[in-house]
Amino acid sequence: MKKDEMIKEILELKKKRNAVIVAHNYQVDDVQEVADVIGDSLALSKYCAGVDKDVIVFCGVHFMAESAKILSPDKTVLLPEIDAGCPMADMVTKEALIEEKKKHPNATVVCYINSSAEVKSECDICCTSSNAIDIVRAVKSKDILFVPDQNLGSYVSKMVPEKNIILWNGYCVTHHRVKSDEIDRVKELHPNAEILVHPECQPNIVDAADFAGSTKQIIDYAAKSPNKDFIIGTEMGVLFKLKKDNPDKNFYLLSQGLVCPNMKKTSLSSIYNALNEMKYEINLDENIRLKAKKSLDNMLELS
Repeated sequence: MKKDEMIKEILELKKKRNAVIVAHNYQVDDVQEVADVIGDSLALSKYCAGVDKDVIVFCGVHFMAESAKILSPDKTVLLPEIDAGCPMADMVTKEALIEEKKKHPNATVVCYINSSAEVKSECDICCTSSNAIDIVRAVKSKDILFVPDQNLGSYVSKMVPEKNIILWNGYCVTHHRVKSDEIDRVKELHPNAEILVHPECQPNIVDAADFAGSTKQIIDYAAKSPNKDFIIGTEMGVLFKLKKDNPDKNFYLLSQGLVCPNMKKTSLSSIYNALNEMKYEINLDENIRLKAKKSLDNMLELS
């Protein structure tokens, strides 16, 4: 099918299934164009928790679709590309976390939403890059075991120095690969540009930036800033909304390596197949779901 025909079929199937299509900011442009809601993990978590539809087609990666199922157990949650995973989420397992918790019995376990349902089930509270600082600041205990992103954890530790943050050895392979010489090179090309980066980048990259924040926070900052030129240090998919919302401004990618292969797996064809064949459905063990839901509920209460 041609693109226009594919979109028409998707819209008809969406109506037939009483479905909603949600997409993360890192998805390809075609997917974002057909989505009902586009956002970061926090915005999509809140939306899926309250949406009045029978089917959620989640255009993202596996842990995101799991989070939607955790919060909406009575809805059918479909992940168009079942092998769209997250290497960082795979860097922590339930079993390894249980062992680490034994070493820090007084610590509150804060898990980045970029983690599996099983890992969330062993945590006290969840967070996203949008609210991690507020969540950690609100936790009563001084000791925080932060999993799995060491870079986001380092950023939070800098912003909340009164807490003792114990870092897990995990990271986003896409953001972690950004190097400081890339900042120098792009800054030389665009000397008047503001540098906006995601805190999943390494600490030296975050320190060199003019602003660090989640995808939504980067989008909001760019919209409000009087500046016209921006160097963007997060996954390239965010450029779609930045350019769409700010046609009079210029956006340059900090590094050509800022591409997440897993986020790019979803296409119009896979959305069509998901709705047409009702695949791939996300299902969770109910005990795991209920335990994981507590960590997400605790986050949403504070958000």
